[in-house]
Amino acid sequence: MFNKIIFGSLWLGFSGYAFLLAPPDSADSLQLIINLSTGKWAGIDPFIIALFNLMGILPMVYACLMLIDGKNQRLSAGLFSAASFAVGAFAILPYLALREPNSTTGIDRIRSNGIDRRGIIKLVDSRWFGVSLTIGTLILLGYGITQGNWTDFVQQWHSSRFIHVMSLDFCMLILLLPVLIAEDIHHRNFTNPQSVRLLSFVPLFGGLLYLCIRPNLTDSSLKTAQKLV
Repeated sequence: MFNKIIFGSLWLGFSGYAFLLAPPDSADSLQLIINLSTGKWAGIDPFIIALFNLMGILPMVYACLMLIDGKNQRLSAGLFSAASFAVGAFAILPYLALREPNSTTGIDRIRSNGIDRRGIIKLVDSRWFGVSLTIGTLILLGYGITQGNWTDFVQQWHSSRFIHVMSLDFCMLILLLPVLIAEDIHHRNFTNPQSVRLLSFVPLFGGLLYLCIRPNLTDSSLKTAQKLV
């Protein structure tokens, strides 16, 4: 119940700030969003281009955690995960508030057919998918940092609601990652889960590295089963 109150309050506070206290929306925000979405990036600060595309990578990172976590949840994790591609933390926070603590281990889930390793689950459980997301993040960060205009970005952060809220949304998504990683660790065969838990608190790259090193769910379950024999 405590977690529901915390995440519910965060969602209400973040939503209230975004709509009531953030800078007013600029007249060209809609056109900017269309241009960013369709790849018409001429004249747009590379820092903003990188940030916008990172806001597409982070929901994929969350999908790697939520779609597996959601197999034992009453609510549809897939629905919240899909919505996060459009609204980011505004979709993740309600999921964290409404989800129930997941006490089943990896072997319990396999035995109960709670995890189907085919299709999308096989993809999001793959280390190679985590590696791909990490490489994409490095490329985008390198592009934004080396080519972007920080002064221009700060000015737009103060004057554009879209840029302002997107930046805060990015930070919120990074801060929330350790919550779902802690649940995911419970289903994996880590020799030192506490060290891995600490890794998850490294901003952005902690979560990405976790996806790169975590044992495959089926392999973890089989190793757990062997220990139980």
